[in-house]
Amino acid sequence: MAERRLLVLFGSQTGTAQDTAERIGREAKRRHLQCRVEALDSCDVANLIHEPLVVFVCATTGQGDPPDNMKMFWRFLFRKNLPASSLCQLDYAVLGLGDSSYPKFNFVAKKLHKRLLQLGGNPLLPVALGDDQHDLGPDAVVDPWLVALWDKILALYPLPPGLEIISPDVRLPPKYTLHYLPEDTPPPDSDLLQLTAPRAAPCELHPFAAPVVSNQRVTAQSHFQDVRLMEFDIAGSGITFSAGDVVMVQPQNCPEDVQQFCQLLRLEPHRRFVLEPTEPGTPLPPLLPQPCSIRYLVTHYLDISCVPRRSFFELLASFSTNELEREKLQEFSSAQGQEELYSYCSRPRRTMLEAMWDFPHTTCAIPADYLLDLIPRIRPRAFSIASSMLAHPQRMQILVAVVRYKTWLSKPRRGLCSTWLASLNPEQGDVRVPLWVKKGGMKFPADPGTPVIMIGPGTGVAPFRAAIQERVALGRRGNCLFFGCRHKSKDFYCQTEWEELVTKGLLTLFTAFSRDQEEKVYVQHRIRENGRLVWELLSSGNAHVYLAG
Repeated sequence: MAERRLLVLFGSQTGTAQDTAERIGREAKRRHLQCRVEALDSCDVANLIHEPLVVFVCATTGQGDPPDNMKMFWRFLFRKNLPASSLCQLDYAVLGLGDSSYPKFNFVAKKLHKRLLQLGGNPLLPVALGDDQHDLGPDAVVDPWLVALWDKILALYPLPPGLEIISPDVRLPPKYTLHYLPEDTPPPDSDLLQLTAPRAAPCELHPFAAPVVSNQRVTAQSHFQDVRLMEFDIAGSGITFSAGDVVMVQPQNCPEDVQQFCQLLRLEPHRRFVLEPTEPGTPLPPLLPQPCSIRYLVTHYLDISCVPRRSFFELLASFSTNELEREKLQEFSSAQGQEELYSYCSRPRRTMLEAMWDFPHTTCAIPADYLLDLIPRIRPRAFSIASSMLAHPQRMQILVAVVRYKTWLSKPRRGLCSTWLASLNPEQGDVRVPLWVKKGGMKFPADPGTPVIMIGPGTGVAPFRAAIQERVALGRRGNCLFFGCRHKSKDFYCQTEWEELVTKGLLTLFTAFSRDQEEKVYVQHRIRENGRLVWELLSSGNAHVYLAG
């Protein structure tokens, strides 16, 4: 009998595609299939020729771009020299997750489906196009598509004799078991991940712990928004960057949330443990030291402030011993309950920790072994780099708008990363931020004669500050900036810096302060007023135009 094995590969930017891929993995286990779930860039693409059955789950980002964790796979798959029969032994299915309010809706899934077909693959089903805009979200497409997928797979790979599909009422084993070390085990030298300067340039698995040099508020105290200009010391890190590049920051949960979480789940923060995979061959989570303390796990790894997904409630329901709570959790994890779940979670941006407060009987029954199945890891956040190494060697600066807003929940919503960054005070000792750099999507012209028109309202000006510093240091003129904000006196970032460059004739600056007069004025009004100059730069100067929000 053919080997019953399935590979589920995902390309995910925000975690939705990964969540869906893991759901398929769980459903495969219920059907007694051997199943691996991996990010597309973690798998060796050359091995696809040996895989009989693969399900691809991929999101589309930006203007029809593949997510970061499938970019290498994407480049390989579209190589011109791949033979047309490369994948003739492959049965596959593609599930796309997108948003139909974008012009290139599910572009990656459609293009992947077509390319696999060109390479001789055999599609089990038409490509599924999940849509965020649907009232029930992508699940409106995903749920019925998965029913059809399992019918096809079980027709090809029937259940072995004497085995039944494991009922949804039966809880699957956890991915890892958590073995507590005896209380008297001596702790390691440091519970912190060893964030030393690695041999190669820092990356997600080896971030650089950059000391915070300064953290300065650049909006007036009376202004509604708190925006920070932060500077990091990157000496000895091996990090290099140019204008348009992006820094990835790995944030952490605040101590109050960590304490609340541990109290709710009756966990002892100081206890240390080692993880053991339930199935041999499952890799341990990267970025978690072994052994590790509960406090480290909750502070640096578990995303307890994210908005929970349907899968969270599904697993939570299986722990519940309280009938009332279990009924509600089952409703939230059913297809019919998705509208209610949206109203409870997504619309008010309720966090996982807050949802746990609402189900106290269930929460205190969560086995520690399931923490990593229940709660996703904290994802890194991207910031445009707002300085040039030519102007500030060994340093890196970013402009951070602290995210804080109200929904109908009594407590204001706060951005995890920006709130944490704003709280760091370098005057209170050695404060460090784990970070690494990624190439950005903006490339500035190599030809010194090419003028540059930059349109950067608000914190969108950050990459242009890097570009202007770089271009000025290289003696390049033709720098034209359109900047907009609410008030000249409250949120005109880097005002003195721009004015000095204008005085020296190195920058042409147009500003729009939307609330400083009766009628609102925005950058587009200033572009229209200066249309003749803009057209001249474009037509005879061959200018490049950049826009950042």
